[in-house]
Amino acid sequence: MPVISILPSAVADQIAAGEVVERPSSVVKELVENAVDAGATVVEISLEDGGRRLIRVSDDGTGIAAHEVPIALARHGTSKISKASDLVGVPTFGFRGEALPAIASVSQFEIQTAAADGEGTLTRVAGGQISKAERIARRRGTTVSVSQLFYNVPARLKFLRSARSEWRSAVESLTALALTKPAVRIHLSHDGKSALTLPPVTSVRSRLGAIWGGRYAEDLLDVDDVAGPIHTSGLVQRPADVGTSTRRAFLSINGRAVRDAGIGRAVESAYRSTIIAGVRPSFFIDVTLPADAVDVNVHPAKAEVRFRDRWTVERAVETAVRRSLGTLDSAASLGFRGSSFSFRPGAPPPNPDSEILRPPIDHDSPLFAGGTSGADVDDAEYATAVSTENVAAPAQPIPPLFQLRRTYIAFEHEDGLVLIDQHSAHERVLYEQFMHTLESGSAPAQRLLLPLTLHLGPAEGEAFDSNREYLERLGFEVEGFGGHTLIVNTVPMPHPRFDAERCLRETLDALTGDRVAGAAAKHERLAATVACKAAIKAGEELSEGEMRSLFASLRDTTLPAHDVHGRSTIVHLTWDEVERRFGRR
Repeated sequence: MPVISILPSAVADQIAAGEVVERPSSVVKELVENAVDAGATVVEISLEDGGRRLIRVSDDGTGIAAHEVPIALARHGTSKISKASDLVGVPTFGFRGEALPAIASVSQFEIQTAAADGEGTLTRVAGGQISKAERIARRRGTTVSVSQLFYNVPARLKFLRSARSEWRSAVESLTALALTKPAVRIHLSHDGKSALTLPPVTSVRSRLGAIWGGRYAEDLLDVDDVAGPIHTSGLVQRPADVGTSTRRAFLSINGRAVRDAGIGRAVESAYRSTIIAGVRPSFFIDVTLPADAVDVNVHPAKAEVRFRDRWTVERAVETAVRRSLGTLDSAASLGFRGSSFSFRPGAPPPNPDSEILRPPIDHDSPLFAGGTSGADVDDAEYATAVSTENVAAPAQPIPPLFQLRRTYIAFEHEDGLVLIDQHSAHERVLYEQFMHTLESGSAPAQRLLLPLTLHLGPAEGEAFDSNREYLERLGFEVEGFGGHTLIVNTVPMPHPRFDAERCLRETLDALTGDRVAGAAAKHERLAATVACKAAIKAGEELSEGEMRSLFASLRDTTLPAHDVHGRSTIVHLTWDEVERRFGRR
């Protein structure tokens, strides 16, 4: 039987190194985090051969006193915590005291440090063996050099990837740290050549601009929302831009860059019904919550956290992103966004019943009859000429509108020209109306004088049977008449142009073979399909009053800038772009 014994400290350190140090980028992360924790305002990083040959990190932080250097190189030597209760809400990146000794045990390690300008110390470590400290002259701060990583652990050394791959990993790790600390100046060089210089800035957007360019940063959408004790902030990609560039995902919790698939899914859920299936948005999100609501001590490399109430955090993030996408600033744009684009008034606008949405008084009356034309009333009169849910809400101005190619509604805005796709806009309005109907169970419907008789094929009949409950909630009262023949007695009346028979046939045809699992997915799919089939089409001429009422109804939706298929509802053509095309810039 094998004899139980205590592992030598060198072996224990190498085991710890296997948890903390995966590759050169892990060393970069740990050393830069130590520099930031030491109060550094400038951090210089130098790599050779992707970090496989050399990693050097210099900072202007507080440094380490000479007598504390041996303690810093010992396992569990730390200044960040002193008792177990300190782990709750620890504000620093590092706190276990394992990084430095773990790194030093698998490399040729050197640390130069001084707590004040003047005299400092130089300590070398080879494979965990610490040499005698030497006195040197240097400025306040610390410089750590790590060379020949895994030289004494051949099994780990052979798993290092190419210099290019290790370099990319190191850059990604450093980028995540740079986004959490935009006020710190960071300079990175590789094989003696300057690769990245990030000056101190005041915002994440400015930091992103320095990394990936100003145009990329300006095209992102602001997120800033508070739900109880949870504050979600950051930047997300506009739906129209999703899938057009490299996807980048960044998440920080209380200022600590982490990985969390659950919050990533929450962000993506916020884009539901605004982007096509299969594409994933870029996001840069920071979540701040009470320290006792999150445990940061669950991963050796501190790359993951555990929430006390995960559902609440994910819901807060999804709500914050969805509210950001619900602004008209999320619309697609042609030209550089120099300023925020939004034509939604500051106060919540009224929710006018529009000519497009209001059923006619008489079934034999002309389309859109009974409404007052927008050409005959001013904005205030128009707002009171239609019913509202909140009659006390002030009337909001509607700009002069005109129709292009009987497909697009256009108007001039102070930042440019705005185009609205009338079909996509009406589709968005109807989708949200139908979703509310499915959830509340109250559907405005109309009983037909002459019931419709529909003869369906087997596939359409199966689609009807599987969606019957939701169709009835929308206002379709249907009874069987033998085989796949249906008698339709009552239909919804979302607008006077609505062709109930055509809409029902096209909806069942679109749902044929539907295999979407889950009740929620099914009713969302049905609402989107019916909205698409029921909406006014491209090529239909609209009166001025109809355009104005559609504009007001779209403005009141939750996600006005995109239809349910992920297409843009609104496109903004900036004046800068117009002038550039005409050679004025």
